[in-house]
Amino acid sequence: MESIRQQKIARLLQKEIGDIFNKGEVKPLDAGMLSVTGVRVTPDLGIARIYVSIFPSNDYKEDIEKVKAQSSEVRYHLGKRAGKQLRHIPELHFFIDDSFDYAEQIDELLK
Repeated sequence: MESIRQQKIARLLQKEIGDIFNKGEVKPLDAGMLSVTGVRVTPDLGIARIYVSIFPSNDYKEDIEKVKAQSSEVRYHLGKRAGKQLRHIPELHFFIDDSFDYAEQIDELLK
């Protein structure tokens, strides 16, 4: 169970990382839209697992590798934005959130 502090940090990270991608400070993909769907933070606030959804994408593995390759740049911009609220900027680990695709599959099966 996450503490209130973890939940607050997760919400802050989700908002700020989403803004970093949307405002073009970091451009991991040539085409398509990337959105941050969720963030989970470890109890020591040292690691943040960021779940992203990429649309449209045919090759998730290639796209997530591009995002992972720029994680240090994202962390740098995050430090500039949220440096006053956080003592240490956590390590960023990016994962694909495929819950929308799974929901689409279930919907198609039910039809």
